[in-house]
Amino acid sequence: MLLCLCGCRIPALCGPDPGPVLPDTYNGVTTPDNSADLGIIEFFNDPVLTRLIVQGLVNNLELKIRNQEIWIASNQVQASRGAYLPFLGGMLRGGFDRNSRYTPLGAAEDQLTAPGGIRFPDPLGDVRLATDLFWQIDIWRQLRNARDAAANRYVETIEARNYLITQLVAEVANNYFELAALDQRLKYFDQTIQLLEQSLEVAQAQKAAARGTELGVQRFLAEARKNQSQRFIIQQRKIEVQNRINFLVGRYPQLVDHASWDFINLDSRTLSVGFPAQLLVNRRDIRAAERELAAAGLDVSVARARFFPRLIITAGVGWEAFSPKYLFNPGAFIANAAGELTAPLVNRLAIRADYQTANARQLQAVYDYQRTILNAFIEVVNRMNGVANYGRSVGIKQEQVRALEESVNVARDLFNRPIVEEFARVDYVDVLLATRDLLEARSTLIETKQQQLAAIVNTYQALGGGYLVSNTGPEFPELFCTPANIQIDELMLPAPFPGAEPPPALETLPPPLEPAPNERIEVR
Repeated sequence: MLLCLCGCRIPALCGPDPGPVLPDTYNGVTTPDNSADLGIIEFFNDPVLTRLIVQGLVNNLELKIRNQEIWIASNQVQASRGAYLPFLGGMLRGGFDRNSRYTPLGAAEDQLTAPGGIRFPDPLGDVRLATDLFWQIDIWRQLRNARDAAANRYVETIEARNYLITQLVAEVANNYFELAALDQRLKYFDQTIQLLEQSLEVAQAQKAAARGTELGVQRFLAEARKNQSQRFIIQQRKIEVQNRINFLVGRYPQLVDHASWDFINLDSRTLSVGFPAQLLVNRRDIRAAERELAAAGLDVSVARARFFPRLIITAGVGWEAFSPKYLFNPGAFIANAAGELTAPLVNRLAIRADYQTANARQLQAVYDYQRTILNAFIEVVNRMNGVANYGRSVGIKQEQVRALEESVNVARDLFNRPIVEEFARVDYVDVLLATRDLLEARSTLIETKQQQLAAIVNTYQALGGGYLVSNTGPEFPELFCTPANIQIDELMLPAPFPGAEPPPALETLPPPLEPAPNERIEVR
């Protein structure tokens, strides 16, 4: 009867709107391979950058915070796991009670005797040693569903931490390439300032020979000072980028080593995007959203079970007497047992509200899952097109820079010619404009090249690449400190990592330089 009365008035659930279907291709593009399967050593091919990334994964403070969130989630699993098991408690109680002789209870006690003719003491003592049991029978899987929801959220925190790892790898790499771009810009500024100072000397010589004016001298001087001033601004930006890298790797400001190579002609690898369905496996944020979706569905089942009766069993066994010397006498043995079946019948508004709230949060999780997939797909399309378009732009910009370099050489040669060849000379304005155009084109070329490299790194991250795992498991267990006492297999959930102890002190960490021989760090 209780089951019928409670279950027949459960409100209906709202269903989600269907989401967009994941396309089979990235706007017509697929490849048999996927760059997300490449490890950071193979993908970046730069030992200095790899060393910085590994140092960041060992020392980054945000990553350490996420690791502790995993421990918190594991403790919540343990707490919810114990909820559906019997609770046993031991109790040792001592005290006394004195009733008035002019009350029915006190008058009765005054006339009574204990077994053997022993009179009750005054005041009357009470000593109890017992074990009590409380057990809520999980008929509707309410408690076990809550446990499974906590386990899903435990795995969700792991996946969220892993997504942070891919973001950290991408951010370190982008700042590293920006640092190289700033070095290249400083090099071009130094060359431009040198050219302007040489032209300034020529203008001063022409003025001294009465073949030039003070206007040309001052224009060259002003242009040189402008570029010298701009150079300090670039130097300041370089300091900020270096310190951003230092922050990401968890250390105080210091010089950041970076490879010495021709930034403009840096090899730009061809990316393999695979096919869109691989995002569901490779993107850690999608996997985290999937776990939240599963947990939200279990939350609905937990809230629904509150409409049905609860069966609670209580029991106790032990000894109780008015004096400790009679405590273990056979006659002092006590026992009790009771079963209780309770169900909500009237004023169930709070239960209904919780149930509908769980349904709304489930819908939120569905839409968040759809949004995460859509965002991941668009990120890949935007960034892979950015790689192609920035690459084409770099090629055209290089042709422009070569033409402007030649124009500067021609203008300087004509400006520096002897006075007797005046018919073939050019004015100082031509030299100024050619030099200014060259510096502007070089700066644009560097910026475009940096955007191209950033698009490559971001595409790698958007595909799910950058997750640091070796072919034998986590290369550094300290990075993946998953609680060892959570038996994920019991909950039918995939275990992301083998169990590991909490991270040791920093001074005991292995040197984060190169992988062990015959091993390579791969993306999983």
